[in-house]
Parts: sequence; C-alpha cells; structure tokens
Amino acid sequence: MPQRRSHVAPSAAQSELAEALASLRVSLDAPVEFSPEAIAEASAVTPPAPGLDLRDVPFATLDPLGSRDLDQAFHLARSGDGFEVRYAIADVPAFVAAGGALDAAARERGQTLYAADGSIPLHPRELSEGRASLLPGEDRPALVWTFALSAAGDVEDFRLERALIRSRAQLDYESAQRALDAGEESPASLLPVLGELRLEKERERGGASLNMPDEEVVQREDGTYGIVRRTPLPIEDWNAQLSLMTGMAAASLMLEAKVGVLRTMPEPDAAAFAAFRHQTEALGRPWTTGEYGEYLRSLDRADPLTLPVLEAAASLFRGAGYVTFDGTVPADVEQAAIAAPYAHATAPLRRLVDRWALAICLGVSHGSGAPAWARDSLAELPDLMQASNQRASRLNADTINRVEAALMRPLVGSTIEATVIELRNGGERADVQVSDPAVTASAPVPAGVKPGETVTLRVVTADIAKGEVEFALT
Repeated sequence: MPQRRSHVAPSAAQSELAEALASLRVSLDAPVEFSPEAIAEASAVTPPAPGLDLRDVPFATLDPLGSRDLDQAFHLARSGDGFEVRYAIADVPAFVAAGGALDAAARERGQTLYAADGSIPLHPRELSEGRASLLPGEDRPALVWTFALSAAGDVEDFRLERALIRSRAQLDYESAQRALDAGEESPASLLPVLGELRLEKERERGGASLNMPDEEVVQREDGTYGIVRRTPLPIEDWNAQLSLMTGMAAASLMLEAKVGVLRTMPEPDAAAFAAFRHQTEALGRPWTTGEYGEYLRSLDRADPLTLPVLEAAASLFRGAGYVTFDGTVPADVEQAAIAAPYAHATAPLRRLVDRWALAICLGVSHGSGAPAWARDSLAELPDLMQASNQRASRLNADTINRVEAALMRPLVGSTIEATVIELRNGGERADVQVSDPAVTASAPVPAGVKPGETVTLRVVTADIAKGEVEFALT
C-alpha cells in the first residue's frame, strides 16, 4: 500500500525533530551495518557476461532527484502504428549468489527502509548505488523486457533477455516534467502518450491507483515548524504504468510456468466500501458514482482535503500479500487494485522478492525453468517480506507521528478547528483532520457530533520524542 513519506530538510537537521527521528533507527530493531563478508562480495563479485549487447540503445532512468539506487531504465520508440518499449531492470540476480553473505544480509532486511533522515539499504551501497545501479555512462548488466504495444496501448508481445546496457541520461521527475511541459525533446517524450494509454487500460480493467503526496518538514527561523507537501507529478503516474505493465507480464510468465511469486490483494468487501463512502461524505468530497478507482483519479490534488480522502482510501488497499506456488496455480491470483495478476519484478535493488521473480522469469523465458535456488527458497519469501513490511510500516507510522507532533508544537495552548472524520469509542472520541497544519489525529469530541462537522479543540501537549499530541474540548 502506498504510504505518506516525510523528509527532513537540512534546516531542520539539528532540531529536536531530527533527533527524535534518528532515535527511531535504534528502536526499530533493524539491521543497519553489513558484515565485512557481505561488503566484500558486493565489491568484488563479477557477474556473468550477458550474451546480448544493447549498449547502442539510448536508455534513460527516471527517479527522484539525487537518487543513486537506479533499478529501471527505459527506451521508448514508435514502431509502425504502435510502440516498442524496452524496460531494463538492474540484474541483481547476477550479482547476488544464493547462500552467500550478501544473500543472507538481504534476506535479513527484506527491503530498503526509508526514514525521514535517510535510508537503510537492502544491499551495501557499493552494490545498490554503485556496481549494480543503472547509472548513466556506465556499462551495466540488466534484465531487459521488450514490449510490442498496439496503437491503443495493448501489449501484443513481450520478451525478457539478459543484456549489457549503458544508460545515457539520469532524469529526475521535476526537470523531466518541465521539459515535457515546454515541448522539449527528451528520452521521456513518448511517456505522456504511453502513460495515458496504459492509464486508460487501467480504467478499462477497473483498476485503481493511490498516489500519496511526499512531505518535507522544515524549521523556520523563529524555531517553529512548517511542512511542504509535494504532490506527485503526472510524469510519475505515467512512469508507474511502465512498472505495472512489467509486473503484469512477469506474473503471466510465472502463471504459465506454474511456479513463482505473486503480489495479491483481495477485493474490498461491501463493508469497506460503505465505510469509505461514509468518510468521503464526512469530508465533504462524497463518492457517489462510478468505480472507486475512477473516483480517486478525479480528486483535485490541490484540494487540502484530498490527502485525508486518500488516507481514508488506504483502507481499501489493505490485505496485500505474497503468494508462492510451484506446480499448482493458486485459486486467487489477482491484485485487486491493479485488477490483474501482478508480480513485484522491477525494484530488485530495493526489494528482496523481485530477485526471485526476475530469476524465475528469465529461466522460464529461456526454457531452462526456475533456478533451483529460487525454487527451493520460494516458500520462505512471504514470511520474509511480511516481517520486512511490518518493520517498514512501523517506521512510517512512527515517523508521521513525530512529524505531526512537531507541526503541532507551536500551537500548544491555542485553540484550533478540526473536521470530524470518524467516530470512535462510542462517539466519545474521533479521528479528526486539522487543515493547517495538515494533521490527522485522535481527539475527544462533544456528544452528538457527527462526521463532517467541525469541532473546536485546545492543543494540550505535543511530545515530539514520543510522537504524541493531546487535545481537549474547549
């Protein structure tokens, strides 16, 4: 499930908030340092030479500004009345030997953890931000998916090959969006066309996307805190469609071979839909018609109440997990939000399970089948990823709590207005939304208050170290 992420700006680096966020690393009980053996493997392993040389293809990457762990590179071209999409993924299976120290370290971690003040990587940075990363101007082994798309954006054919590539450009979202808006030629020039075609396919399938805004916390000169929210750009939605298309292709390969690992999610039940409708009505942004994916796409990203609506919608995206299979296809294979079978197969530098999916897909594509190491350890993956996801969710929740406490600190002793989202404890308390600063919290409410109504509260305390905010009725 997509999550809100907060980042501490340099101006707040030495603040009480930064100290509280740094303490989360200690309390998280997550491995931070890599063993000398794992670092040695990451620094010295020599991947096998790929048989295919695609260094003449002008691949480009597209990531947040300053990223170094570059998992994907793309090349987009017209082909007849359709399109050819090449999507290169960092060949992590070529660098990580099963049973080695590097493999053990990655299994212990499960995924890269993103804290507000930095990251805890899945692999040593020598690998994830160096030798395996698809950095521009560097020869890199990659697993390249080549898609033939129709003029309407349907996948007519695809293949997966191990190749040597050289990315030509490292694009970031903001500058790439500006170039597209200005009509400048760039490696991403076809991305709006292809992205919109694939979004239309998502609509036709009944799929839904939940893109939460990023947040940057800053400390002003007077010592108070503020927040800058960055709404995802259109180019991020278009780019995500390339990854989704690849994940669906990977799922189809593994299902056909009857061996692999899928990312699944059940369809929300009637009670979940009813609760979400109730919350949208309470927030004054009622969902009245159409599929929930269509409703989410219609939200105005500039509207301050879009964030609490998206947070409420997160309840519809619960229950996602991993299912492995070998010899028999599971009964339930769909990821409900995508409305298709889907696999995580595009971020192996940052997520453990992708290495298995890619290795299996490559073996199936070449007719050799799933490699023995992947097959033998398939059953371990769901538990490894569940533990990792729980750790990441805990880190995210604790981070948001501390950030919100920091935002409320300047208001201690004052009164604020908040919108009631959902009643709790028989109506004695409620989840409320403060619009400025944008904070969602639990607070006491007057008897008889209803969702959607405004209440006046006094801010009693805001403990940054604990991430707790206390309110009282006025």
